[in-house]
Amino acid sequence: MNTLLGFLPMILIFAVFYFLLIRPQQKKAKEHKTLLETLKKGDSVITQGGLYGKITAIQDQVVTLEIADKVRVRVSRSHIAGLASAPPAADQNS
Repeated sequence: MNTLLGFLPMILIFAVFYFLLIRPQQKKAKEHKTLLETLKKGDSVITQGGLYGKITAIQDQVVTLEIADKVRVRVSRSHIAGLASAPPAADQNS
């Protein structure tokens, strides 16, 4: 009985870590994976580097984004952070 009580704090710490850190991170990773699998041509996205663009082509692991008129960049699919509602308006005064 004494050994069980000795391990109880470690078990409780593991349970707290699981429910507060590990489980939410796994859920977020699963949602991101689903997002990457459902990307399609024409979607507006934002990259992890902060670039807003519209998908013009999708290959296995590479996505081509149009970030301005006639300006296209190739980005690794895993570096797409999420869908963007709309790219921010360009500031004409700077």
